[in-house]
Amino acid sequence: MRLLLAFMVAAVCALDVHAQSSGGTRSGKNDAVLSSTQQTKATKQADQSKKLRAKASPPRFRWVNPLPQSRVPGLKHATFLSPSLRREVGYLILFPAGYESTEFRYPVVYYLHGGRPGNESKSFRLADQIQKLMNSLSVPPSIYVFVNGGPVSHYDMPGDEQAKGASVFIKELIPHIDSTYRTIANRSGRGLEGFSQGGRGTMRLALRYPDVFCSAAAGGGGYATEKRISDSGGFESPSLRFEAGDNAWDLVRTYGERRTGANVSWMIYVGTKGFNYENNLDYMRFLSKNGIEFERLIVPEVPHSAVGIYAKVGEQIMRFHVKNFRDANSK
Repeated sequence: MRLLLAFMVAAVCALDVHAQSSGGTRSGKNDAVLSSTQQTKATKQADQSKKLRAKASPPRFRWVNPLPQSRVPGLKHATFLSPSLRREVGYLILFPAGYESTEFRYPVVYYLHGGRPGNESKSFRLADQIQKLMNSLSVPPSIYVFVNGGPVSHYDMPGDEQAKGASVFIKELIPHIDSTYRTIANRSGRGLEGFSQGGRGTMRLALRYPDVFCSAAAGGGGYATEKRISDSGGFESPSLRFEAGDNAWDLVRTYGERRTGANVSWMIYVGTKGFNYENNLDYMRFLSKNGIEFERLIVPEVPHSAVGIYAKVGEQIMRFHVKNFRDANSK
């Protein structure tokens, strides 16, 4: 009997040890669940840390940014050698259907991307919408060029020869486009457009160079920032200062006081759900106060999104440029 009892105790102990080692007891299951939960939590924390680091570190600036994979017909990435920078600078160019099979000369709309730093491929998703509108709605064809805005996106920085986004665009890229492709190589065939930071750049550059562009459509620009630059003597931030008068408010005053010279046809467009909606309304009032006529395009229920704007009113924006090209050519 004693021998049988000892044998039974030993068997029970062996079973218990086996169960614990295989995670089969209630305690083992809890440990496994706890370990899985901890791993999931650690993974989420790591992902959050990566996102925070990405936000804290701005994208690296490059003058050449190849086109992401795209099936948009007629959209190509190209470069030119900048004389001032002594390096290649990238741009995207969208040819209208039939460009290769004709000898026509086409007007050009230069599109300025949003955000900083510069990247000519940033707005490539718009190319599909633009090409479809030209093809399906019989919008008269134009060439579209997507510009790399430089380190401070479409602006020149005093004292920094490598941060000349505005000068490289106006003085180098435009002559390159006119000498390389079949364009209408004067202001009657040039339009300027941009969104967000590109909207600010559109106003600054068309106000400063009305002899270069006949048409300008500025979307969703941050004009509260431009006003702060004007009020502070050029400071956008403690580390970012522009030359006196180089902002979209002071340039309006200068443009409005002119008595001679070419006039640009203006459009200001913005979505009602965009975070720049109210300051765009303020800017429109400022334009009117300074005697500058413009077309107002308010897009209901659209957030701060160039693609969202074009999905609703892209045809209207494109026809705005086409009308201005036609009117400028008839003068």
